[in-house]
Amino acid sequence: MAHVLKIVVAGATGRMGQVLLTAVHEAEDCVLHGALVRAGSSAVGRPVALYGGASDLLLSDDAAATLAGADVLIDFTRPEVTLAHLTLCRQSGVNMVIGTTGFDTAQKQHILDAGRDIGIVFAPNMSVGVNLTFKLLEMAARILDQGFDIEITEAHHRHKVDAPSGTALRMGEVIAKTLGRELSECAVYGREGITGPRDPATIGFSTIRGGDIVGDHTVLFAGTGERIEITHKATSRMTFAQGALRAVRFFAHSGTGCYDMEDVLGLRA
Repeated sequence: MAHVLKIVVAGATGRMGQVLLTAVHEAEDCVLHGALVRAGSSAVGRPVALYGGASDLLLSDDAAATLAGADVLIDFTRPEVTLAHLTLCRQSGVNMVIGTTGFDTAQKQHILDAGRDIGIVFAPNMSVGVNLTFKLLEMAARILDQGFDIEITEAHHRHKVDAPSGTALRMGEVIAKTLGRELSECAVYGREGITGPRDPATIGFSTIRGGDIVGDHTVLFAGTGERIEITHKATSRMTFAQGALRAVRFFAHSGTGCYDMEDVLGLRA
């Protein structure tokens, strides 16, 4: 019989956390080992709500105790929470799937360093379609490297706290790397007033926040007489949850290290 993976979900009462709980519950090769909420949450001690009813598991804010005996923690929370969980996972040998965004450079390096001790899949977007889009953008940037201006537009729900989205930034990083640029040196994150002519070496970003938009991303390559748009639209958070489960299963064939969804999906050249 195949090994059943024992999964802990962080941020279990959040929008993404609830979808992750459902995905783990419905997966035949996974079992929900625990569900974490923020310290001091009023939800602590309540039964974990699952599609079709409640679980025997209780929501907990004791991460160390909940992680004991687990195989993988899936964490789509906030940087400070994820890093606290990372320390515990590193100490206890629990692998991590990290879908949290908004990390600064030093925090990202901390995650990379932890890959010396545990397996980590760290990606700004777990969607299979988005990660395929990254490869399409790499191809487009390589071909459209002259005479085309590049603009990235993203839209998310009103509750998202970071901007631009981690996915939009990753799109910019993929394009910049392909063009031999550093995104930190060529990104433009907003325009107002008299800005002058557009610098053709820049990559522009526009952010929309409103309603319940799950996640829309479009990259525009604007040339003379033609425009190419590459767009991904997510209509359900379940796409991210299913991608996260593919990342969980990836650990069966990998050792310690920090990986991304290109590794999980076999897209790395």
